[in-house]
This record gives sequence, C-alpha cells and structure tokens, in this order.
Amino acid sequence: MRKLSSNEIRQIWLDFFHSKGHKVIDSAPLIPINDPTLLWINAGVAPLKKYFDGTEIPENRRMVNVQKSIRTNDIDNVGKTARHHTFFEMLGNFSIGDYFRDEALEWAMEILTSPKYFGFDLDKLYFTIHIDDDESKKKWMELGVAEDRIIPLEDNFWEIGEGPCGPNTEIFYDRGPKYDPDNLGIKLLKEDIDNDRYIEIWNIVFSQYNAESGVPRSQYKELPSKNIDTGMGLERMACVLQEVETNYETDLFMPIIKKLEELTNVEYNGQMPFKVIADHIRSVSFAISDGAVLSNEGRGYVLRRLVRRAVRFGKKLGMNEAFMYKLVEVVAKTMYDFYPEVSKNVSNIEKLIKQEEDKFLQTLELGEKKLLDYIKSSKDKVISGKEAFLLYDTFGFPIELTIEVASENGFSVDLDGFNQELLRQKETSRASRSDEYGMNTQNEAMLKFKEASIFVGYDEYKTKSKVVGIFKDC
Repeated sequence: MRKLSSNEIRQIWLDFFHSKGHKVIDSAPLIPINDPTLLWINAGVAPLKKYFDGTEIPENRRMVNVQKSIRTNDIDNVGKTARHHTFFEMLGNFSIGDYFRDEALEWAMEILTSPKYFGFDLDKLYFTIHIDDDESKKKWMELGVAEDRIIPLEDNFWEIGEGPCGPNTEIFYDRGPKYDPDNLGIKLLKEDIDNDRYIEIWNIVFSQYNAESGVPRSQYKELPSKNIDTGMGLERMACVLQEVETNYETDLFMPIIKKLEELTNVEYNGQMPFKVIADHIRSVSFAISDGAVLSNEGRGYVLRRLVRRAVRFGKKLGMNEAFMYKLVEVVAKTMYDFYPEVSKNVSNIEKLIKQEEDKFLQTLELGEKKLLDYIKSSKDKVISGKEAFLLYDTFGFPIELTIEVASENGFSVDLDGFNQELLRQKETSRASRSDEYGMNTQNEAMLKFKEASIFVGYDEYKTKSKVVGIFKDC
C-alpha cells in the first residue's frame, strides 16, 4: 500500500480512468444547476443525472470526476464519529450504456492493487455483493479474490424510488484486530455492525434494472442501456493510505486543526470541538465560494447553522470572540491545487463568516446562560416546549442547539410542545395582520410623521439610532 497525499490520490484516480478512455469532468458547483430537487450537490453522480435518466447524451459515455459535495442530514454526528462529514469529495467513474460489470471490476482491481496506483495488498480487502449477484462473485474470484472474502448481503441493492437501479458491490479495507476490541472479525461485515476495522473505500453500482411502483424487485425489467455508477470517498481513502486513526488526522484536515491549535493555545489530542470546527469551516468556505449566502431559509439556513455550531464548540476551546473566519485562508491553501476558486474569494468568505460569528456570539451568551440556568433548576430531565420556544423566539437561540446542549446535560427537549408554540405564533401573526388595531389604525399617525428612516440591515447587524417620537394608544 502506497502512502499518498490527498492530491496524489485525486490525480492517480483521474489519470487512471482517463487512460481507460474516460473524459475528465470538472467538479460542479455545490449549488445545483437546474435541479430544484437538490439543496446541495451531494454525490459524484448528482451533476450527471441528466445523462443517467436519458435527458441528455454525453459527449463521451465514459466519465470520471472528483466532485465536491455537501450532506447535512446528519450534522449532529459530525465530530462524534471518525468518518461523518458535511463537506466531502467523491471520486467517481461512470459508464452511460458503454462498459459494464466485467470492465468495472477489472479496473477496480487494477487501480486498487497495482503498485503503480494505490498498491493495496489483496489480502487486506473484503468484497460485499448482493445475495443474488452470482456474476459479480464469479468475476471477483476470477480476479483472484478468495471466496471467503466475498460476502453476500441482501441490502447490497441500490434503489431510490422509480427508475434505474441495480445490485452493488462494496470494497472494504481491513485495518486489523487493533480496531476490533471485541474480536468479532468478519461478523462485523456480515451483520453490518458499525466498526473501525473494516473501512468501506469504494461502492460500485450496476444500474441494470428499471424500478417500477407496485412491482416486486424480482420482476423488474432489465434496462436497454446499462450503466455503471461508482463512488469512492476521498477522506476515507486518505485515512487508509496515510495510515492515521481517523479522517481528521489526514492532510485534508490537519492544517486546519494546527491553525486552530495556534489560535486557541489548546492541543488537539482528538478532541471533538476541533473536528466539528475543521469540518464546518470547509463546508461554509466552499459553499460561500460557490455563491451561497447565510440566511434564515434553505441552504442559507444550513450554513448559518454550521457557523453557529462551530462557534459554540469554539467556546469550549476558550474562544469568546470571532475566530472561525481566520481558518478560511488555511482551507484555501490546503485545497488550492484542485479548487483555486476558494483562494479567489477568501476576503469575501472571511467577511461573511465574521459577521455571522459576531452576531451569534451575542445571541449565544444570553441564550446558553438562560438554558443552563433552566437545566440546573429543573427537577425533571425535559426542556419544555415553552422554554425551548422562549429561547428561540426571544433570544434567537436555534432549536438544534437547544437539543444539543440538552443532550450533553442528559436532558431531552419536548419538540412536540415546541412545534405547537411555533404554530401558535404563526397563527397569532396571521390574525394580527387583519386585526383592527394593526396597520389600519396606525396609518393616520404614520402619515403625520415627517422623519425619514433609512434601512441599513443589509450592511450592518447593529447601529445607533435616535428616538424621535413615540406612538401612544394608537
């Protein structure tokens, strides 16, 4: 196995498949183009959907890419596990009605085990297949894989709703007994037990059937044009090839962590706050570089949530002032060879992140103090819906943070009660708009008002103002 940098892994991947007749596709922006079904580009295949569904015919039916991606459906696990990330890169090779299973597996074996490429020892690799996929089993064995290292599983079938689907084969690297404290061995794979011993490094999907609503899988019809869709996580691959404990010790994260140690005067030592901040600054930096903005809805809300979560973990490292924006330049330098666009936008990214940090630090101090006081005085282990809503409505404290702080202190949150309070507020707001004491009554007084008012909210989060009049009983 070769010890390779993340840049070398990317380049080997692209060069190898280019030599096999694939067109190298540049990474698409994180904000999907003409695809309202996605909030973010979340996989290597996402920008290529138009080719897989037949909407467009590609210039070359063989394609390879390294695609930047964001997934935020599991934010709370980031930092807790070795391999959860919001921003990550997927290495993919794709065939649209061209080559199929035989070539896909032959090339997989070549790039994985040849000393010219990744140089894995075949005895360290395990392969899962769909339980009925005899063809993949036969092919892997032809390529030298021992039968006891091929594991048939019912769940090895890729299917999302109607449309193209098919069995898949996953390739795992065995890091050895050191990462198997209960000595369960291959049982970890056979029973799909979460573990740090067998690391999935590649997933190859044989898109050969058409899923139809109401039709059992055994009766799916074969596609006239069969496709190959694969995905290899760069962060996992770097972790394995660089022989480090977790993804966070790879060269993708350590420059950020080193800078954070410098800013905080705290040693990393695998601490969760470092992992959370290092992950989130990558997501936010790349998203803003690709045109996203922080806001209260959609992808803007996701970014705001990431910044605020990172700020809260920064406080655990003693950071009581804006610091996250100082990591942007490190992200830009670390990723420059493949993503120079981030370096071109550093000053704007820093400005937007710092504004959000400053704003949230004020909110956080008040809201967290209020929440911790409640926890200390509470006789049960539940944050009431009313209390959670008060924090949200009065202090601007996000419900996600309330849940996280509560969990850290052994509490739960009454989310049903919170949602009821939120709904009640919306209904009250709607009613007030038509109430006789609303704008209709105020209009006469407002018309007599001569002082001009200038809105500065787009540029500033706080400002000084002078009270020039007060409405009373109107």
